[in-house]
Amino acid sequence: MNQVTEQTLVVGIDIAKRTHYACIVDDRGRVLQKSFSVPQAGNGFELFYQRVLAAMKEHEKSEVIVGIEPTGHYWLNLAYFLEERGIPLVMVNPMHVKRSKELDDNLPTKHDRKDALVIARLVKDGRFSYPRILKGMEAELRVGSTFRSKLTEELGAVKNMIIRWLDRYFPEFVQVFPSFGKMALAALECTPFPSDLYQKQPDEVLSLFRKVEGLKSPQRPKTVRLIEVAAGSIGVTEGLEMARIEIATLVRRYHQLEQDIESITGQLIELVKTSAEYEWLSTVPGLGDTTIVDLLAEIGSFSHYQDPRQLIKLAGLTLRENSSGLHKGQKRISKRGRRKLRALLFRVMMPMIRHNEAFRKLHEYYTYTNRQVNPLRKKQSIVVLCGKLLKVLHGISTKHKPFDAQRMMRDIPGLAEAE
Repeated sequence: MNQVTEQTLVVGIDIAKRTHYACIVDDRGRVLQKSFSVPQAGNGFELFYQRVLAAMKEHEKSEVIVGIEPTGHYWLNLAYFLEERGIPLVMVNPMHVKRSKELDDNLPTKHDRKDALVIARLVKDGRFSYPRILKGMEAELRVGSTFRSKLTEELGAVKNMIIRWLDRYFPEFVQVFPSFGKMALAALECTPFPSDLYQKQPDEVLSLFRKVEGLKSPQRPKTVRLIEVAAGSIGVTEGLEMARIEIATLVRRYHQLEQDIESITGQLIELVKTSAEYEWLSTVPGLGDTTIVDLLAEIGSFSHYQDPRQLIKLAGLTLRENSSGLHKGQKRISKRGRRKLRALLFRVMMPMIRHNEAFRKLHEYYTYTNRQVNPLRKKQSIVVLCGKLLKVLHGISTKHKPFDAQRMMRDIPGLAEAE
């Protein structure tokens, strides 16, 4: 709140895809300029900048602060534009905008011009946070990790389409190939229908598989089994010409996505190895290179955070309580934060418990009978360990020390007593 003084011009902007709306107020929330449009394209930003400078001169203000409500990716262009001109940009919580829009007029009305004023008044009250504009390696990791996630999702979608195709035309295929390995994809490429295997000899089929790039030694037992199940297949036999084109297209797309994912993963790993924090993060057993990439893509440098509790809140792992009077509600995690970071921590913790001695013993201490007071269920223990992992990673990254399992266990008195 001390950052918004009598000399501060407060600008609230409602972000949209093509046309933003801005409203200018003073430090008490009085409207100095009613909401006006700011086109996203052309010289809209430059005209907005000149208008803000003119308002500062007109109302004799020496400082300016611009507040926005983050809307998808549409705010990024404006953020980089303002940063180049040295204008501070802050963010208000969209939930705060939604719940405070009736304070002034007591009406549930919602439109872009009104939202701009609501945002400006939230900013003048100090209800905002500073976004971290990504640059350099952090920007590269965020963009690359996001793209790799999209490719992985698309690979899963293509896999489901192949399974759907098999359910119609060759349902017995999964009895031989439960997963899509090299030989399974080669079989779909060369002999996708049961009729392609009818009265064929194993050697004849094996010779077809060997022609597929990347498959040097196809397995004879699986080939024999595939011919056997094809003989009694109940697959659909109509529309085979177009179905052959469909499966060939799906297999090509599957191969292409695998290659793209492997390529971008390798580039991201090479990039993250040049960071100062990789040396210390890689000392944690159970934390692989791809996990480090995703962590730094979501969090950025650990040096940006003064306290690990900031990271816990960023991941939405802080506890919330719903109690009133005699009713004592159960505590749950808030889930207010980066959803991808929270999901990543949960996925990482499973192998971490298996391969990291300190986390495995801590998990056992939380969940089993040697913790007499407030024993946790397994999922609760995993959530607690996710927060513990963030604290450990923050510590070793900021203090430039390798992971020490014995020291970590010594820091937990109850665990030492249990041992």
